[in-house]
Amino acid sequence: MDSGERRLNELGYKQELRREMTLFKCLAIAFSTMTLFTGITPLYGNSFRYAGPVGLVWGWVVVTFFTWFMGFAMAEICSSFPTTGSLYFWAAHLAGRKWGPLASWICAWLETIGLIAGISTQAYAGTQTLQNIILLSTGTNKHGGYFAPRSVFLTIYIALCLIWALLNTFALNIIALIDTVSIWWQVLGGTLIVIMLPLVAITTQPASYVFTHFETSPAITGITNPVYAIVLSWLVSQYSLYGFDAAAHLTEETKGADVNGPIAILSSIALISVFGWGYILALTFSIQDPKYLYDPMNETAGRFVPAQILFDAFQGRYESSFGAIALLIVIWGSFFFGGLSITTSAARVVYALSRDGGVPYSRLWRKIDPHFQVPANAVWISAAFAMLLGLPLLKLDIVFTAITSICTIGWVGGYAVPIFARLVIRSEDFRPGPFNLGRASRGICLVAFLWICYTCVIFLLPTQYPIRLETFNYAPVVLGITLTIIMGWWTLDARHWFKGPVREIFSVTE
Repeated sequence: MDSGERRLNELGYKQELRREMTLFKCLAIAFSTMTLFTGITPLYGNSFRYAGPVGLVWGWVVVTFFTWFMGFAMAEICSSFPTTGSLYFWAAHLAGRKWGPLASWICAWLETIGLIAGISTQAYAGTQTLQNIILLSTGTNKHGGYFAPRSVFLTIYIALCLIWALLNTFALNIIALIDTVSIWWQVLGGTLIVIMLPLVAITTQPASYVFTHFETSPAITGITNPVYAIVLSWLVSQYSLYGFDAAAHLTEETKGADVNGPIAILSSIALISVFGWGYILALTFSIQDPKYLYDPMNETAGRFVPAQILFDAFQGRYESSFGAIALLIVIWGSFFFGGLSITTSAARVVYALSRDGGVPYSRLWRKIDPHFQVPANAVWISAAFAMLLGLPLLKLDIVFTAITSICTIGWVGGYAVPIFARLVIRSEDFRPGPFNLGRASRGICLVAFLWICYTCVIFLLPTQYPIRLETFNYAPVVLGITLTIIMGWWTLDARHWFKGPVREIFSVTE
């Protein structure tokens, strides 16, 4: 019997999903969920405006440092509990019989909220990239190019969610194949952009500008405090450097998951750390005129800074936007692959929670397609809620900021519960897997937990002043209402029947 399946049986679960994922395929899905471009590209312009190059460049280094603490903590727990329920399953077992049901309830819903919002962020940013590809292909903003209005934007957004759901309805080996293409697409495409962009640009910014220049934009952002500006400029990195837990969601479908799961988690962090910083440096070195990037009369209408940087480089060198369009297609592919992978992860979490009776109409969402052996109903309910999150885009651009905040808080907030439980659990009550941190475990978990708390607080803060309807960060309101409903449900009803992960296999002594 496979070591991962043996451990799954010991934890009380049957092997229902097809265990055919290799380490490379698991890594491909984890890396595709984090993705090289999808975090940096949509938020680069806003972060650059807060504090200039220094906030972006060194913010990535700082956030990467603390991300490794989260990664090591998660890898150790994954090795001990290689189950599809991943985070919420870990929380239940680590918190013990008394607190386990509440811990797993909170963790499961945070994770579900984060993943579904994650589908939305990929759909939004992917649509924005496609919007600019069409704009540059039809003549640019200066020469009458087509800039998709809100209704068309929303239609593309919904179409992406539907395509991802449809592809996830088929066999997992199709998704694994696509994600294998994804990892090469992003590694080779990322290498191409990182090397080519500074070479194509007629002029490049000096190293002193890239690594030391600090500049706020109080006239635009309304933020005058330099420390606050720096903190907000790090949001792009904090949004980009998570999602590595996707490897944990697929452990019931991965061979040797108690070993390969942790390896995939840490390897995906390593890849995104290196390539992400390279991408930021390539964009920043290649800026021609920082002020022109935000000009509403420029070729991209001042709305998408990375696209303008690419256009300026290729137009300046070759008097053609073809190269910029080609690289934008590479970036768009990253959004497509990322959304596909996050849909996979969201469906697995909904399936796992339904398997334990934690979702209304659980019997429906826990059904496995008899032919493809995937939780198809869980896929479609996840995609449906992601589409609903996009409806406010018809009226407000600030919706993306709220969805990004909800995604990040839900996702990393879900990390916090099992990490905190691992921090306080007695050593003798934790059975380590093949990958374990030994005596360093508690210290690593403490740093990881404190960093997660800091991250969640930052994403609730206002990002522009003065605060108006168009600039308000709606994440605290949406999260407040959602969490009130979830915890109210727990207090009034769910605590009487929800016991966390439900065992399906019992030993003879039990």
